[in-house]
Amino acid sequence: MDHTDPLNDSIKRRDWVTRRAKTLSLLTLDTASWCAGFLVASWARYEFGITPRQCAAAIGAAGVCAVVHAALEQVRFTARGRHPVGSVGEARDLGGIVLMTAVVALAALLPMTDRPVPASVPVLGAAVALLAMGGGRVFYRWRRDRDTRPARSADRTLIYGVDAASERLIRVLLGDPASGYLPVGLLDDDPDRQGLRVAGLRVLGGRNELTQAVRRTRASTVIFSINGSDAALMRDVRSRTLQSGAAFKVLPPVRELLDRPVTADAVRDLQLTDLLGRAQRVAELTVERSGLAGRRVLVTGAGGSIGSELCRQIARCDPGELMMLDRDESALHALQMSLHGRALLDGPELILADIRDADAITRIIAERQPDIVFHAAALKHLTLLQRHPGEAIKTNVQGTVNVLEACRDVAEFVNISTDKAANPISVLGYSKRITERLTAHYADRYGGAFLSVRFGNVLSSRGSVLTAFQAQVRAGLPITVTHPDVTRYFMTLQEAVHLVLQAAVVGRGGEALVLDMGEPVRIAEVAQRLAAEAPKPPEIVFTGLRPGEKLHEDLFGVDEIDSRPLHPLISHVRVPPLAPAELAGLDPYGEPEELVKRLAACCDRSRARLDDAARLSALPAPR
Repeated sequence: MDHTDPLNDSIKRRDWVTRRAKTLSLLTLDTASWCAGFLVASWARYEFGITPRQCAAAIGAAGVCAVVHAALEQVRFTARGRHPVGSVGEARDLGGIVLMTAVVALAALLPMTDRPVPASVPVLGAAVALLAMGGGRVFYRWRRDRDTRPARSADRTLIYGVDAASERLIRVLLGDPASGYLPVGLLDDDPDRQGLRVAGLRVLGGRNELTQAVRRTRASTVIFSINGSDAALMRDVRSRTLQSGAAFKVLPPVRELLDRPVTADAVRDLQLTDLLGRAQRVAELTVERSGLAGRRVLVTGAGGSIGSELCRQIARCDPGELMMLDRDESALHALQMSLHGRALLDGPELILADIRDADAITRIIAERQPDIVFHAAALKHLTLLQRHPGEAIKTNVQGTVNVLEACRDVAEFVNISTDKAANPISVLGYSKRITERLTAHYADRYGGAFLSVRFGNVLSSRGSVLTAFQAQVRAGLPITVTHPDVTRYFMTLQEAVHLVLQAAVVGRGGEALVLDMGEPVRIAEVAQRLAAEAPKPPEIVFTGLRPGEKLHEDLFGVDEIDSRPLHPLISHVRVPPLAPAELAGLDPYGEPEELVKRLAACCDRSRARLDDAARLSALPAPR
């Protein structure tokens, strides 16, 4: 039975005809160019008086050169392929072929005593022919670009910032009829770029000329595209754009486009994370994805903000098996949906279990035999844990012990901690500091690469301050801030996940890794910027610091040394080990006040003070 598809056959025939027509058109152009070139050269050689016989000889010689040209081009196509018509690559190859053809013509003419055309004709004729061929191709490229420009209904757009990403964006927008944006001009504050043209668009001035440029070009949108620019510049350009009556859009930095090309879809609305006043460091963290390829990976707390993003990133690294463990079935459902576009909940990759259940965790890890474990399961809300310290003991402390005890045959274990574990004063900080020390103990006990990663506040994660502020604005409520001077370290979810994956490569047993997160950010300023974005700016109310909260967070403990032996943005801190036996007095069902004191006692590092520099120098090189 014939299973051919008539529609596909028709499309293939049409494409074949189009390719043949284009090839024939170029062959005709090149032949005509050689003829025109030789005629012009002969006409000039004979001082603008050429006989019919000389004209016929010139056309005959040009025809021979056209055949040689076509043969050389076919050889080049077979050996190296073709460049797009009108591209720089094609122009370079075309010049080389014309030069070779002229050399062949000269080599054939010079030995002759009775030459059909003067020896100067191939030289001048080749130059004229090259100009004609190039002009024809430029015209073809111009017609094609004109036909593929966005529709007249597209938003007339100014691009602020001339860099590599914006140049690619301009060409993409001009070549996509469905992009919705029609670039009409450029803006840049660099004096050296004034008057510069990119893809036919001129730099019309800097931010001071933005309003005039909007009126002059009738632009309705300004796209901000400067990689690595500071938040103050973005805020200023946005303010000027809105005052001019245009919409403000952002092309994300190159670091956010590493896994996909620059397209019209990359242009997005401004996000508060763009205005926080700190640059992401993730672009400078090189993740060796091959370290996870083919290996069996288990993520606890896989349904959480960090755990789910970890799973998505690990899935791209081609692991041998990715196992996702969580006690929240709805979170696992959402995670599977985000990974596969479906959520039947019937795959072995999903594991419904609670890290508080020591027997279940031991059985699962023994059966599934992971090579690497990323431990993201934890309770993290400071105020709740301050009121219910027993829950922090059961999940953060005992749950971590359960996982560590089961990982005796695991090669690598990465415990996700928090900056609140440095000089802790809260139940959350105490419990996470204990997990760092427990991880260091099991690194010594098992001899594996068991280490911790210390995070700041992860933007847009569930329960983060930014998420809370945005919810208050949407509800029309005042934004509540604890103290006018309170500061916090921030990192994006992408940075957090990159740090965790990097830790699996460069981390060494018994350490805590800390990312350089730049300068801390005043929470009141974040609230003010978010309020300024709201249609009706809400009131900002200061509620006072709650028990366990610091005015300023620390990244390092009082006796920890900031050492960066392997990467300038990652600090390696030695952690004193803590044996589980020393936690015997932690009864999660005791009085809350007593539990807080016992947790604090377990974090007392004066008994286990280390000489960090000496210990670091004695460490083996990373794998």
